[in-house]
Amino acid sequence: QVQLVESGGGLVQPGGSLRLDCVASGGTLNGYTIAWFRQAPGKEREFVATIKSGNREYYANSVKARFTIARDNIAKAVYLQMNSLQVEDTAIYYCGARPTTSLVSYTNADHYNYWGQGTQVTVSS
Repeated sequence: QVQLVESGGGLVQPGGSLRLDCVASGGTLNGYTIAWFRQAPGKEREFVATIKSGNREYYANSVKARFTIARDNIAKAVYLQMNSLQVEDTAIYYCGARPTTSLVSYTNADHYNYWGQGTQVTVSS
């Protein structure tokens, strides 16, 4: 079992940047694939980015070229650097974990076993 803690959210103006951190508390990320999802009011939780073994990165089309995901196994953390933020990026951001052996779609939130509590990102002028 892994416990995830997100941080780094906040209020930022359009065009600004934030970095979100997802840290494994009391455990390790070894054996898990970590992904970032987000959920806006009234909408379903949607895939944002993931980093898989071999540091293969995958992004939703809506954030490609603006967001970057990175993993630090020593720090037991996965980061999401968000640049050129838009109003449409406003949401609660969650990190999720699932075993690296899982072969089902990584974009489906139902396929993740563990979640953090989420961190609010608000993009507004």
